[in-house]
Parts: sequence; C-alpha cells; structure tokens
Amino acid sequence: MSTERLRAEIERLPLVDHHVHGALRHDADRAALERMLTESDRPIPPWMTQFDSQLGFAVRRWCAPVLDLAPHTDPDTYLARRSDLGADEVNRRLLTASGIDHYLLETGYKGADILDPPGMAAASGRPVDEVVRLEAVLEDVARAGITAAELPDRFREALAARTASAVGLKSIVAYRHGFDFDPGRPDEREVIAAAGNWLAGCEATGTVRVSHPVLLRFALWCGIDHGLPLQLHAGYGDPDVELHRCDPLLLTRFIKNVEPHGTDLLLLHCYPFQRNAGYLAQVFPHVYFDVGLGINHTGVRSDAVIAESLELAPFAKILFSSDAWGPPELHYLGALLWRRGMARTLAAWTGSGEWDVEEALRVVRMIGYENARRVYRLEALA
Repeated sequence: MSTERLRAEIERLPLVDHHVHGALRHDADRAALERMLTESDRPIPPWMTQFDSQLGFAVRRWCAPVLDLAPHTDPDTYLARRSDLGADEVNRRLLTASGIDHYLLETGYKGADILDPPGMAAASGRPVDEVVRLEAVLEDVARAGITAAELPDRFREALAARTASAVGLKSIVAYRHGFDFDPGRPDEREVIAAAGNWLAGCEATGTVRVSHPVLLRFALWCGIDHGLPLQLHAGYGDPDVELHRCDPLLLTRFIKNVEPHGTDLLLLHCYPFQRNAGYLAQVFPHVYFDVGLGINHTGVRSDAVIAESLELAPFAKILFSSDAWGPPELHYLGALLWRRGMARTLAAWTGSGEWDVEEALRVVRMIGYENARRVYRLEALA
C-alpha cells in the first residue's frame, strides 16, 4: 500500500519545469518532427528513422494515447493523427497532460518557431516566467549598431532592461567555447579590444554570433553581477558542443570565483556527467543541477540516469527540467519519464526498508517544485 501511495503522490506533483522552451507554433510534417527528435543538426540518412530511438519509442508508447491512439502505434498513423488534430490541440492536450504547474521559459533560441511566454501560458493554462539568454542579448546589442567602446555599457543597460521581469539567466558558453575558459573577470580594455575584433568580423560575414572567449566571459560576469540565478548548459547537446569540453568539472575554478558574489549557478542536463555535477552540487553551496535533456533522449533507460542524479548531491540541490523545445511531446515526456523514474527508484528504496515513505515523498516534492520555487523566488511572485 505504501508503494501505491508513493506512486499516486508522484503522479499528482505540480512540477516546476525550471528550464524549458516553448512548444511549436505550427504543425510539423514527418521530416520536421524527426529532426526535432534528435540533437543532431545533420540530415537524417534516408535508410533510418528517428522513431527508431529511445525517444522515438517513448513518443509512440506514451504520447499516442494522449492523442487517442493505441500505444506503440506506427509513425505514419501517429503523424496523421497529429495533423488531423492540429498544432493548437496537440499542444493543449500534451501540455495539460504533463502536470507541469509552472514553466520557466528560456527564450533565446529560434523564438519565431515556438510559443513565447504569453503563448505558452495560453496553451498550457499555467503560469510562465522568463529566463533570458545572455548571448542573445549581446547579439541583439551588436545588431543595433554600436562601436566597440560602447559595447560594455550598452550590454549592461540592455541586460537590465531585458531582465526587468525575468526570474533567471542562461548561458551557452558550453556551445560557443567550452568550459575550459579563463575563469577570471576580463577588464574593460580586454572587452573593448575583443568587441572590436568581433564587430569587424560580424560586418565582414554578415553573421552575428558571439563566440569570442573574452566576450563570453564578460557576459557571464555581467550575469553574476546581476544576481539572478544563472543557468549553464552542461554536457550533451547538438554537434556545436565538443562534449569533452563541457564536463562541469572544468568549471570548478569559475565556481570558486563566483562563490563570494552570492549568485546561484544551475548546471543543466549534465548527461553523461551527472555524477560530476552531483559532486559539484554537494561541495559548493551555490551550485545546483538537473538531468533534464538526458531524460527524454534515454527513454526507457532514463530511470538509471535519474537514480544516478540522486547518488551524491543533497536533495535540496537537485531540480526538475524537461529542456523541451518545439514538439509538445518533449514537454509531456520530460515530466512523465521523470515521474516514472523517481517512482521506480524510490519504490525500490522504500520497499527494501532503506527509506521511509514520508521521507521519500518529501524529497520528491523538493526536487519536483520546492527547490525551484526557492531558488527562483517564485513564491514572491505569486
């Protein structure tokens, strides 16, 4: 009976998804949807399908019934039903079924293709707050037309304006450089010199994409000064990432430098480095982590990833996220697989007598929503 209660309570948890992106604005055909079921940005070879993956199997097993189909339905039937319902109804069904109570939406990636915070709130019927991507703000400043000498102050002003109602910040330094960067704060002269080189390159190529390590460090330290919780993508991602340079252990010196400033750092996803992230969250009071992106993409094996995330870090330092972008299947599965993985793991621990059921439920509430509400000060916004 105690195991049944544990599972029932986990199913009812009002989750806070502390790092997520919007659902798709429009319908997606099979080719488009398959591209969004992988982190690869390369064309899918004609001799394979992304539905033959852990994530593809999970979509057909768990999302199909939400769309009134049998579990394990074939991809063509699934896509036809999706098209019949239309994007708005698919979004509504899957977002509602997720049981996610509050979304913290990171808005810096391909915003034209996905719902913005008001659109996501309308589709889900739940509150949505914004997380602002540092690199996107810096690139917007460059597009506005500035000199190198103007860049530092203009960025600080733009960041203050963009975060007036935001609850957090995000950096993709892992994508643009890697975590093996100089952990110190760059001085103003370094920043201006780097800005000159970068802006000249932008003008020559017609592309505005910040990857200069000095400017990435500048944006990070401006974020630290701003004081909002700062999310850092770590580990698994698309081929822009050089995975060996995205191990969060490489951030150790930066983490130590940030500690006196009182800004919380949240390591996102972390797969396959979730144990390393757990160590950092244990030894540094301002470090937190999740295993968000890894959960969907490991499918039926996500139970193991979730269990490993519970090995070392204090439970007050672990959060839930889906990192869903685009197909609402990812929002739904992120929540469903996390609930299932927590239930299976804790049922084994309570069933063996190692854990008490009430203690297990307290831990699930902490990770599912209480930690996020504390870190992002969401209670103050209610």
